Amino acid sequence: MKSFRDVAAECRQLPVPDTVAQAHSRTLFELVANEIEAEGGSISFAQFMSRALYSPGLGYYAAGAQKFGEAGDFVTAPEISPLFSHCLAHQAAQVLRELDGGDILEYGAGSGVMALEILRELARIDSLPNHYYIIELSADLRERQQQCLRNNAPQFLERVVWLDTLPDTPINGVVLANEVLDAMPVNLFQVQEGRLQEVNVALGEQGLSFVSAEASDALMSAGLSELAAQLPDGYRSEYNASVGPWLQSMAESLGQAAVFLIDYGYPRHEFYHPQRSGGSLMCHYRHRSHSDPLILLGLQDITAHVDFTQVAEEALNAGFEVSGFTTQTYFLLSLGLTEQLAENHSDDIKQQMLVAQQVKKLTLPNEMGELFKVIALQKDLSLSLQGFAMNDQRGRL
Repeated sequence: MKSFRDVAAECRQLPVPDTVAQAHSRTLFELVANEIEAEGGSISFAQFMSRALYSPGLGYYAAGAQKFGEAGDFVTAPEISPLFSHCLAHQAAQVLRELDGGDILEYGAGSGVMALEILRELARIDSLPNHYYIIELSADLRERQQQCLRNNAPQFLERVVWLDTLPDTPINGVVLANEVLDAMPVNLFQVQEGRLQEVNVALGEQGLSFVSAEASDALMSAGLSELAAQLPDGYRSEYNASVGPWLQSMAESLGQAAVFLIDYGYPRHEFYHPQRSGGSLMCHYRHRSHSDPLILLGLQDITAHVDFTQVAEEALNAGFEVSGFTTQTYFLLSLGLTEQLAENHSDDIKQQMLVAQQVKKLTLPNEMGELFKVIALQKDLSLSLQGFAMNDQRGRL
């Protein structure tokens, strides 16, 4: 008999979901449990994470609950301050001017506020794209994005086009993906007696649980067996097998373009450091973070940090040039964050303090400034990109 772990008991210090949310979570649990039984007793963590986040109508990103901002589960950089998006707009403008026009494509536009502020700033500096494409898999988020633009800047709606997949006609211009890589499903692995093992999800008496299994082809082909021999027993971490195919499909759909991927993570030597023995898997629920992805199904975000060395390798394999890597702090400063801050100066002391706090959140090392990185890829372009002028750290990759 399937057992659904009691959410209230499992949440510990987390807010307890209401009865409607718990019923939603139970429905998704039943779907996952049936899939586990159909697969012979366990599924890969990547398969589980995909169901938890993206199952139609039930997964975290596919259902209708508020996710972004103070009323959601976490706050992203575009929600913290419009200055983040304005800096990105200046980087996009450099590319669009080089191409004498072009388009912008944003993956996973969240609440829509980044698209809104980028378009506002590009309009101000007379650098609007021909189209602003948004690839959004969630019907709920797509509606929120449309509402955001409709309520705040309807004059841009004629330029914005929502897509389910990459277009057949090659895009020339700019691709943006802010906190997209961290939401891709990952495989879990652990090291036992120097050997690589997969960590799958099974169904036990108390609900979902982790079980060990033979390493899958995805892990073996990634060269993780050699890495396992150098790591301590009990070491657990993640591997994202989706990065390569994603970049390959993107490269095939681009003409002349620059791609900017912004996310939290590390170069490989830091990502798989022996002391980082528990991996980076993290869950977010109502602005609380914890490390148990097997509870609150469909109600919480599940993320993993990014191995930026892997991103660089897969990008080269796909035909991109890796043309920049730096921290969010240096990226924003290189794009004129300080100057924009001065231009937006207010005599209102409370407003000054608010903006100062926002900038600190974006740039301080103990906030988002060091943990978040920006990697730039170019296809059929050789621009010296403005965002990496101050401190290009490609040597760390």
